[in-house]
Amino acid sequence: MSLRQVRKTYDAQEIVHGVDLEVADQEFVVLVGPSGCGKSTLLRMIAGLEEISGGEIAIGERTVNEVDPKDRDVAMVFQDYALYPHLTVFQNIAFSLQYRNVGKAEIARRVAEVAAILDIEPLLERKPRQLSGGQRQRVAMGRAIVREPKVFLFDEPLSNLDAKLRVQMRTEIKKLRERVRTTAIYVTHDQVEAMTLADRIVLMHNGQVEQIGTPEDVYDEPATLFVAGFVGTSAMNLIQGRIEGGAVIFGDGARLVLPPSRYDAHAGKAVTIGLRPEHLHWAKDGDPNPLVGVARVVEPLGSDTLVVFDVAGCELQARLPPRVVRHAGEAVRVAVAPESIHLFDPATERRL
Repeated sequence: MSLRQVRKTYDAQEIVHGVDLEVADQEFVVLVGPSGCGKSTLLRMIAGLEEISGGEIAIGERTVNEVDPKDRDVAMVFQDYALYPHLTVFQNIAFSLQYRNVGKAEIARRVAEVAAILDIEPLLERKPRQLSGGQRQRVAMGRAIVREPKVFLFDEPLSNLDAKLRVQMRTEIKKLRERVRTTAIYVTHDQVEAMTLADRIVLMHNGQVEQIGTPEDVYDEPATLFVAGFVGTSAMNLIQGRIEGGAVIFGDGARLVLPPSRYDAHAGKAVTIGLRPEHLHWAKDGDPNPLVGVARVVEPLGSDTLVVFDVAGCELQARLPPRVVRHAGEAVRVAVAPESIHLFDPATERRL
């Protein structure tokens, strides 16, 4: 599937700006970004539920700009499940097949197969009101799977579930992917969902694509300040500094040594420094230029501790081993490997 310069305009205001995307067969691509960034609008244009204002959408070899939604060979799983309340689970799953005049025996076979995959066989005679949120979402996915479409479209399918159930359903979707190998595009505002589910992530902001890459790509080498701040369970520390004397200097003279290749390329430049909290480790003897500060907030999380601390007049966060720092006011002494320091141009907000 491919998108070429796809645009959407409402009342002369462009809200999706020329998106280009190639999706490989059987690839699971996640569109992620904050509310209002255009990701759901882009998904609905792929489904045919929104007209495109410019560009081209192709599914397989066929351009589908003018093709009705029912003829695009896509199946969509909605945020609110969109189940028919008066029909049983069996009837909900079978509805699209009945609409296409598939034979009764074939319908029964395909519904039974999907119910087994999703572990909802005991629920087939129930109505949606008799199901939990997680069970309803399984039924909604079953209704999509049974059609055997070329492309699955997921529009924030887990956002109505509580936190524990979201984690469980993420695992179920991962398992489902191994059993049903179909091209999928999944929309979410939750970067943890994106990182755990995606083959590739498309990060969107203000209607534009900021970066496309594997979860490892966008975590290890964020292309822009937006991506750097968006991706990561604890937000990346972003502070202003300058490259001088083989190091990046920030605040009241704190220094972080840089590899020669990065120093030589950007010497004398003002930069935005990015430091992931999990890359700030408790300083050992021999660590060059440790950052020494004072803890302001200490949040024990069991497996680690999130510490907010002041250093050289700047506030940073670090994810440290449990019980290394216990209370506000204690000394903090951390270091970071030079290769874990991210640098961005403050003017363009692009990675250096």
